[in-house]
Amino acid sequence: MEKVVSETEELPKAIVRRVVKDKLSDCSPDYDFNVHKDALFAFSESARIFIHYLSATANDICKESRRQTMNAEDIFRALEEIEFTDFVKPLKSSLAEFKKKNAGKKGGAAKEKEVKKKRKVEEESSGKSGSKTKQKKGDNDNEEEGDNDNEEKEEDNEGNE
Repeated sequence: MEKVVSETEELPKAIVRRVVKDKLSDCSPDYDFNVHKDALFAFSESARIFIHYLSATANDICKESRRQTMNAEDIFRALEEIEFTDFVKPLKSSLAEFKKKNAGKKGGAAKEKEVKKKRKVEEESSGKSGSKTKQKKGDNDNEEEGDNDNEEKEEDNEGNE
């Protein structure tokens, strides 16, 4: 009896093929491997089952800690619990490299979003009330002149005291 897997649970076949071929070429660089369709399916299903098993174990660890959000430490502990301790050290170094590589991107993306938001607000306000913007600008100029007059008066009053 064959179990039907939903499309959302399937791993992308092209990526599975690329990962398998890359790993095989690392093992034997002088030899070009062809991977049969059934073998790719077996790799894909094995990876999917492993991901399910690992995520269920990490979820249990998360629940024991009375948390709802899974983090990398939960994954590391789950790997140790399912006896894949050899994976923990390389995974930790990969995660550190990933964080280092993407550290600048996060801050830059946030700044970029903020700039776009400001532009959008400015465009909306200028697009909706073109003539009012000109009036406000003129009013602001008058206010600045008035502010300068007030500053001069204050300076005169200080001198009189």
